[in-house]
Amino acid sequence: MKKGEKRGEIKSDRFPASLFWIYLIVLFLMSGFHTGIIVLANTLEWNKIIQVVIAILYWFFVAVGLTLFTRNKIQKNYEKPMHDLAEATKKIAEGDFSVYVPTINTSDRLDYLDIMIIDFNKMVEELGSIETLKTDFFSNVSHEIKTPLAIIQNNAELLCMETEPKKQKEYAEIIFQTTKRLSELISNILKLNKLEKQAIVPMTEEYDLCGQLAECALNYEAIWEKKGIEFDADMEDHVKITADASLMELVWNNLLSNAVKFTEPGGIIKLTEWSGEKQICVSVEDNGCGMSEETQKHIFEKFYQGDTSHAMAGNGLGLALAMRVLQLNDYRIEVESSPGSGSKFTVLIPKGEKKEHE
Repeated sequence: MKKGEKRGEIKSDRFPASLFWIYLIVLFLMSGFHTGIIVLANTLEWNKIIQVVIAILYWFFVAVGLTLFTRNKIQKNYEKPMHDLAEATKKIAEGDFSVYVPTINTSDRLDYLDIMIIDFNKMVEELGSIETLKTDFFSNVSHEIKTPLAIIQNNAELLCMETEPKKQKEYAEIIFQTTKRLSELISNILKLNKLEKQAIVPMTEEYDLCGQLAECALNYEAIWEKKGIEFDADMEDHVKITADASLMELVWNNLLSNAVKFTEPGGIIKLTEWSGEKQICVSVEDNGCGMSEETQKHIFEKFYQGDTSHAMAGNGLGLALAMRVLQLNDYRIEVESSPGSGSKFTVLIPKGEKKEHE
């Protein structure tokens, strides 16, 4: 059964009612033939011993035929499907998640064993996806950690050999910035892991969203001034929302840091907040390099970095963290972007909904 196919009525019996009638009619006909043979033998006055032998042979072949027929039905309806499931389970235990067990009947004639096989295939598909994600995650983590460690090691060696104070300070600064980046990477991995396991319980409270946005924006003032970026903020005076302020701060910081990172010197960043009838909208827009449609499909994946020229300025976890926080709060995020035209991220917060978490 393929994805998207509708299940018909689920049968609760592996053996149809027609099989009962087959057995009944066959036995009834066999009994009739036996009666006919006895009548014929008496009419022809056959020897009694011959009559007994003929009756025994007759019922012997009837019994053999019914036994073979029953055995075939059991093998087809039970043994073969269970053997296939056992073989598939063995392959999964050995790490092969490409296993697929076909259903016995078509989608309009499914029974409980077919449903078990369908659910088994779904389980295998999910396990395969989890295994792939886990492998990719460890591969990416190893790569992300290995790179800064190599930088630290190389500069530490240069620092030990260098005697000029200016060069020593330069190498020490590189080591400091790299260790800072490594610390942020590990911190983000831990935060994302806790969010995905829901180990972090959002502590909701009512607070001023506009005040939080202003504070987050001011954290990047030194950077945008250094790059000569024009920062344009258009917000209401006060807007109250009920959410976890510390988690939402992660969202705004990630969106703003990305905007600053991808905006070229002399560019412009716009932070806009407005309230509609049903929702509050916050958008962060830049006129940087923008993204292709393919990049937009993957930007919320862990460790994905569409623009590798800025890879050293991040670790590809920021948007994954932001997305997970928004999902916990049942908020949405929309992305508008095209290559060379900048990007616009808009967070949509429903109005009048207080999130309660146990």
